[in-house]
Amino acid sequence: MKIVVYNLGCKVNKYECDSILKSLRQKGHEVSEDLVFADVYILNTCAVTNEAERKSRQCVSRCLRLNPDAKVIVCGCASQNNASQFSGKENVCFVKGVADKQAIVDEIDKKGIEVQELPTIYEDDFSPEVVRTRAYVKIQDGCNNFCSYCLIPYLRGRSRSRAEESIIKECEELSQKCKELTITGIDMSSYGKDIGSSLAELISKLKDIDCRIRLGSLEVNVIDENLLKALKGLKKFCPQFHLSLQSGDDSVLKKMNRHYTTQEYYEKVKLIREYFEDCAITTDLICGFPLESEESFLNTLEFLKKTGFYQVHTFGYSLRGGTVAARYPQLPPEVIKDRCQRASLVAEKCKEEYLKNYVGKTLELLTEDEENGYMSGYTRQYIKVYLKHAKSDTLYNVRIDKIEKGIAYASIIDDKDNN
Repeated sequence: MKIVVYNLGCKVNKYECDSILKSLRQKGHEVSEDLVFADVYILNTCAVTNEAERKSRQCVSRCLRLNPDAKVIVCGCASQNNASQFSGKENVCFVKGVADKQAIVDEIDKKGIEVQELPTIYEDDFSPEVVRTRAYVKIQDGCNNFCSYCLIPYLRGRSRSRAEESIIKECEELSQKCKELTITGIDMSSYGKDIGSSLAELISKLKDIDCRIRLGSLEVNVIDENLLKALKGLKKFCPQFHLSLQSGDDSVLKKMNRHYTTQEYYEKVKLIREYFEDCAITTDLICGFPLESEESFLNTLEFLKKTGFYQVHTFGYSLRGGTVAARYPQLPPEVIKDRCQRASLVAEKCKEEYLKNYVGKTLELLTEDEENGYMSGYTRQYIKVYLKHAKSDTLYNVRIDKIEKGIAYASIIDDKDNN
């Protein structure tokens, strides 16, 4: 049977999809992670915004355009939030929520809706298949933060940590099959709080892993000397820190229930740069949060410039029913759109300022895909680089020759894999 397992969400969803793909292949099915013709489509959905949920619904129709007779199975955050938005759709046979996703490999023939209670302990039965140069390692699930705009704690449950031994074993195994690991979780900054450990302790136990290690999104409050020293101790750490910001104004941060001030955030960025001078700081930004004044928004733009981010992922505020922020007076859509556009312009300038510092410098590049006659890949700082006359899945030392439209072009100095 030909089965597609398609990810519509975050890196955690991707990790789960990779695990489902592996199990289905072991059962003898022909599988793919791309939207191609198939007998069965398993959709792992997202509900972080209204747009994400809408795309999850639309994906059902995309599948049926490829095969009108296909069976569609839906799982994930969007179906956890509202299973009925999928159950009535044509050819959707089975709808599952967030819990016990791995069991879906034995539920291909099930019908109806089965949205179980959210887990209270970590479901440690995933084992992903490496299908790329980079592999994801999930260390944690759930979230206790309850930011006023976010549904995720209600859809993923409370924070729960994976056992250290299981993580270390998987990292050891995957490091033999790929050249980079990305450590991820719904709120990986809270790792260990429920099992008497911490993110810093876990990282210190990965010091012998002999491949590049990159961290997923972090909350700024987890940044301290212990974590940074542990990261320094890794053999091949990728110094890219994605620190969730959401707003550069203290009054808005308080309404968002974000538990830090802009000054505290900035001090943590300075601390990171003391340990990793050649690092990249990336972040997320919500534009048009309820009660965000024009003055508050201008404060945010100034904070972006002051901090010197490499990348800023800007999003328009998305009202999520059931959250605290949904009860606040909402800003007009045109104001949200305008602020997104203005923030994106500032973000582009920040990126230009950051990248121009690398022209003429030598960086390590891990190649991945061929694009328009070039081989593309990422440096340890997650700078995307285009390269001629290169192989995929290879580590090179490259010299950055020029920057055009936020993309670096480089020349090979040497092939690290064959030296």
